[in-house]
Formats: sequence, structure tokens, C-alpha cells
Amino acid sequence: MLSLTTIGAVGLVVMFVLMALRLPVALSMLSVGFVGTGIANAQKFLALGMGPDQAWARGWRIAFSNLSGEAFEAASNYNLLVIPMFMLMGSLAGVSGMSNHIFNAAYRWMGHLRGGLASATVVACAGFAALSGSSLACAVTMGRVALPAMKRYKYDDALATGSVAAGGTLGFLIPPSGGMIIYAVLTDQSIGRLFMAGVFPGILLTLLFVLTIMLVVRRNPEAGPPGDRSSMSDRLSALVEALPILAVVVLTIGGMYTGYFTPVEASAAGAFFTFVVAGLRGQLSWPRLGVAVLQTMTGTATIFLIIIGAFVFIPFMALTELPADLVKLLTRLDIGDLGVLIAIIAAYLVLGMFLESIAMLVLTLPVVIPIAMALQWDLVWFGVILVIALEMGMISPPVGINVFVVKSIVPDVPMRRIFSGIWPFWWAMVVMIALLVMFPQIALYLPQQVVGT
Repeated sequence: MLSLTTIGAVGLVVMFVLMALRLPVALSMLSVGFVGTGIANAQKFLALGMGPDQAWARGWRIAFSNLSGEAFEAASNYNLLVIPMFMLMGSLAGVSGMSNHIFNAAYRWMGHLRGGLASATVVACAGFAALSGSSLACAVTMGRVALPAMKRYKYDDALATGSVAAGGTLGFLIPPSGGMIIYAVLTDQSIGRLFMAGVFPGILLTLLFVLTIMLVVRRNPEAGPPGDRSSMSDRLSALVEALPILAVVVLTIGGMYTGYFTPVEASAAGAFFTFVVAGLRGQLSWPRLGVAVLQTMTGTATIFLIIIGAFVFIPFMALTELPADLVKLLTRLDIGDLGVLIAIIAAYLVLGMFLESIAMLVLTLPVVIPIAMALQWDLVWFGVILVIALEMGMISPPVGINVFVVKSIVPDVPMRRIFSGIWPFWWAMVVMIALLVMFPQIALYLPQQVVGT
């Protein structure tokens, strides 16, 4: 008879094998969680002396009950309404061309500097991240706008593609972050507090990316030639053009901060006002609206299926006691809290070489959250650390999903050149994590001030 810990370990191995065979992450978690729950419960009943037939019957009955109950709980979670609303907000902003206004404003103010076009791209990514909450949407949208412009000004391919790939990751940190939403739901944390926790780190990481670009062009001035200097009237005109978009961001984030909106209400208000702004500017036709709705439905269905899979898989992990055994192992090691944190981040970096960010998040939370709770870490602060570690995985070889997105936009640039361009930004993320470890209030100050969350 297998021990529960062995069943949990075998379940993890089987799940990775299924994913290696290209079964979707959600279905891998769902199937392993369902079958594993049935087997683990049957083993528990056998250990209590119950007859084999009765033990297996009760084990599978519990597995079916868990499958239906957890799936319903995930699908009917009121807080998850933020996912389709914020996705609609980002889709509307993307198809209506609002990204062009954000990029144009950033370029007018920064494009005349060395590396200014790359810096403007990063700043525009941060602005679009506050509308979309999606790393891939940021990388695709801003890449299509910025990469042709940088090619025209003869930017080094490594700097150009690296700035887009790294800037795109900001969509996973700056609210409304999809990663934060999933982390909040799976760890029973406040979505509003986690959104607020991502604000200052998101701004600081954006500044670190801009500083990284400045250092790169200082070392190699030919990597980022200066662009044309815009007149003050052009700068102000571009800023005025982007103001309605910035107003939508301030409305949603500020409304949550003051307690005027709950996260769900903020998401609905953000989607509505994005629709209004796009409509009043004549940027939203029926075909574009149809594309935005279809993108929202497809993305929402994908994320909900992943969450349902996680809701089935997490109770199985808890049942096997594997996370508890790992907690005991790590807390007994003489490496201190910082050593455990570094070990967790290192594990994420290794997993990031093979897995997509959301897949990593839902797969690892059942293991790492008990460790964080045992060490009495603030789960909001820890969530920001994890999200940045996941961002690093988005640009790490050999998978680096944002790198492949950029490659699809500029197929003539070799993959090795793109990866060579991301390393300076990768180290900027390491610096960001170090700052959060040394100064946790960077992430915790705003959540501590939030009203009504």
C-alpha cells in the first residue's frame, strides 16, 4: 500500500508527463487531481481497515463529489468577475488603437534621448499594462508599434527586442494583473490589496528598466541612436491625446484605493469607460468590437478552466500531505528565511525555462504557500515576489514566452540576439526582488492604506 506522500509525488510526475505530451495544463491538473483524490482517499480507508471494494467505492465517490463541488465553486466565485471585465478593458484598448496614443506620448517626451525610443517603449508598456493586465497583450501590442520604429532609427536588434520582451512582462505585475488575480483567488487574499501591492513595485521596475537602457547605450552609444526632438506643442498635444486613457487607469486604480470601488466594480467601470473613450474618438467599429468580445471570451474560458483545474488539484495535494512534508524539510534546514526564499525563487527560475507563467503559478502554490505561512511571511508581499519571479521566467531561455512573441513580430532577428538583449533587464528584476526583500514596505505601504478591502 502506497503512502500518501508517495501518491502525491507520483501525481506530480504524471502531471508533468502529461504536460510534456502537450495535454493542456488545465486538463492535466484536472485529471491528476480527480484520479489522485480517488486513489488517496481509497488508501486512507484501506489503512483504517475498510474492505477493498468499499474503500475504493468511497474513494471514487469523494473524487466525483470534489470534482463537481470545486468546479462549481470556482465558476461561481463572484470575485472572478474581474477577469472578463479587465480582459474586455484590455481588448477594447488594444483593438481601438489606444496603445498608439500611449506610445506616441512617451516617444514625444523621450525619443530624442539616446535609447529614448526603447525607454519610451518600456514606459508605454507600463501604461498599456494598466489597461490590459496581460503580459502577452503588452508584448504583442507594443512590439507591433515600437519595433518598426526602432528598426527605422537603426537600433541594435538586441536592445530593441529586449526592451519589448521585458517591458511586456510589466503586464503581469502592474494592476490589473492577471497573475495577481489568480494568486488572490487560490490563496484567499484580497484582490484589491494585491493590486495595490503591485503599484509601487511596477513603477520602480519600470524605472529600473529605463535605467538599464541608459546603461546599455552609455556602454554602446550606437545601440540606441537618438530620435527627432519634438517641439513642446507636439509633446503637450500627445499628452492631451493620452489623457483620457490615463484617466481610465486613475479611475479604476484610484477607485479601489479610496474604497469607492470594489475590485469587481472597478473592473466593470474600467471596461465601460474604455468603451466610452474608444467610441467617442471614433476608434471602435462593429468589427473591432466583435474582435474584442471574442478575445475576451476566449481568454476568460482559458483562465477559468485553469482555475477549475487548480481547485481540483490543490485539495489533492493537501490530502497527500506532500506540501506539509516539504514545509518540514525546508524549515529544518539551517539556511534561514532568506535562504528558503532564494531557494523558492531559484526553483521558479528553473521551472520558468520550461513552463508558462500561469501554469507555474497554479502548479506551485499548493507547495510554496504552506512554506510561506509556516515562516510567517506576509502573503501579499510574497505574492509580489512570486509575480516578479514569474516575470523573469517569461524572458528566460529556452521557453521565454515573451521572447517567442517578439520573434513572431521580427522573424528576421535571430533568437540568440533576442535572448542576448533580455539579460540586462533580467538582472534589473533581480535588483527589484532584492529591494523588496530589504524594503518590504515598497509593496506593503499602499495595501495597508487601502479602504474597504
